[in-house]
Amino acid sequence: MDRRSFIRKAGMTGAGVAGLSTMATPALSQNKITWRMVTTWPKNFPGLGVGAQRLADRITAASGGRLTVQVYSAGELVPPLQSIDAVIDGGAEMSHGAAYYWQNKSQALAFFTGVPFGMTSRELAAWVRYLGGQQVWDEVYDQFGLQGFLSGDTGTQAGGWFRKELTGLDDLKGLRFRTPGLGGKVWAKLGASVTNMAAGEIFQALQSGTLDAAEFVGPYNDLALGFYKVCKIYYTSSFTEPGLATECVVNKKKYQELPKDLQALIRDVCQAEYDQVASDFAANDPRALEVLIKEHGVKAIPQFPDSIVEAAAKASAEILTEIGDKGDAMTKKTLDSFIKGLNIVKIKTDGTDAQFIQARAKYFKL
Repeated sequence: MDRRSFIRKAGMTGAGVAGLSTMATPALSQNKITWRMVTTWPKNFPGLGVGAQRLADRITAASGGRLTVQVYSAGELVPPLQSIDAVIDGGAEMSHGAAYYWQNKSQALAFFTGVPFGMTSRELAAWVRYLGGQQVWDEVYDQFGLQGFLSGDTGTQAGGWFRKELTGLDDLKGLRFRTPGLGGKVWAKLGASVTNMAAGEIFQALQSGTLDAAEFVGPYNDLALGFYKVCKIYYTSSFTEPGLATECVVNKKKYQELPKDLQALIRDVCQAEYDQVASDFAANDPRALEVLIKEHGVKAIPQFPDSIVEAAAKASAEILTEIGDKGDAMTKKTLDSFIKGLNIVKIKTDGTDAQFIQARAKYFKL
């Protein structure tokens, strides 16, 4: 294995959304179209940034150059957590990120990335594709003139990086922790001081002491970001992000102006990339974890203490109940669809898949 391949980083620039207003409009020449994709990921970032670039390249190649997608990594045109605004404002045609980054616009969006103790990645795809999730998602993004597609799957994420091993809930009081989405709300309810920041900002915040702990994705990405240089305690299973999905979002008006075959091409390439990224992480997360342990002295711990997991499950249920009681109509509709979908898909996951995994771990040795 080329271990150096995991250590890929990118610089950040300070360009803002406003700067896009002076850019030329997408090229339209001899029925050829050029779209801009802005992303939340550093350039060449394992799994996620590479997946965004591959998605763009596949669209360009499959369309025979009729639709060329140019990728701008985090900070190249806009700050990473403003990429969706560039698409809403028309400064870019596409963005690649995670829907829960935009939960300040609609809390409903968090359900299309990862819900604490919620759906695994396979379950999430089943809900979106077959159990009404895409239709609800369309309604959410219609409010902003957008169209969203699942575009990547990291699988169950890691729990995060800590300076010292956790012993119980008392260790969480005031802990400055980078973690986004509904999962962030769970950790906050347990006593942590939660913040969100883009991938390229986390290491410096850990190094400077602005953060005490951080979670991002898993070994494949975390090795590249260098978190092991600051923290040596690594919890390798997350209860807050059991099956995280990334998204490709397009300006809906511009999407609908495309010929039907190009619309279908974007949709189908996004679906193919959802599965491609899943394979990338499944292959490279365990290899990266081996590097972290053997070469960098990281202590990998499979799960948080039971007291934390139990309290987190209770907190998650309370948060979802509160959303159901007090959330806006669109978020309530999304929650209802999610819960109905979860109650269907977990029949197979709990009754079939989990039993096999337990039996394999217990009895099958090579």
